[in-house]
Amino acid sequence: MKKFLLISTGFFTLMFNVLGQNFSYKAGEKVNYLVHYGLINGGIASLELQKDSFAGKEVLHSVFIAQTTGIADVLYKVKDIYESYINPETQLPVESIRNVSEGRYKRYNVVLFDHKTRADSAILSSNLTGKHITVQGIHDILSCFYYFRNSIMTNNPVLKKGDVITIITWFTDELYPIRLKFVEMDEVKTKAGKIKCYKFNPVTEVGRLFKDEEGASFWFSADKNYLPVKARFDIFVGSFTVDLISCEGLSTPLDIKVK
Repeated sequence: MKKFLLISTGFFTLMFNVLGQNFSYKAGEKVNYLVHYGLINGGIASLELQKDSFAGKEVLHSVFIAQTTGIADVLYKVKDIYESYINPETQLPVESIRNVSEGRYKRYNVVLFDHKTRADSAILSSNLTGKHITVQGIHDILSCFYYFRNSIMTNNPVLKKGDVITIITWFTDELYPIRLKFVEMDEVKTKAGKIKCYKFNPVTEVGRLFKDEEGASFWFSADKNYLPVKARFDIFVGSFTVDLISCEGLSTPLDIKVK
């Protein structure tokens, strides 16, 4: 249970028209999910994107909230909040916030991203670990998936089985490469109807949490939104699923096969 948000964030856990581009997402997008273990509902999550300002400039503000409910909340209370302030022109983060509460474990981490001072690298400033010099174009755990949805998917209309997409992120104050391997086209059942999706398996780290390198799966809608629709995680203590239950403010209507 204590790993609930760590592995579900990767699911959510990437704005409006900028520089003449049609983005796969826009300000006003809000998505709600249900987290369940078999037939037991264990939690809820929401991901919202709004216009905001940061250091006097217009940005996009993404907020992801996940929390336990019902029996799970009594046994092991979790309420985690992740935020990302994103430059709408570059799609890169300018600040990220990790505010987690998992049982007795509490952590509040703010990271500032400087993508301009150095031509060959980015400067990150963490309230917990100080300054870090890292690679150009680095994302946080939220901005990377908006970037994935817009820049990666829109430029790769034809994916081949086995194709791997890598995005370098900064997560839990560490360099954290996210590698997504395309598996197949699939159809996902939701409360609203069936949605055709791209299925990806993240290349996960064996031993710490997952049994093998394909211990998780993500499904993104195969329309112009590339919306995260579903995730499944097979870990040492069992399996759980994250399912889309509602969404609003999408860039284009979600392509749903009505029941």
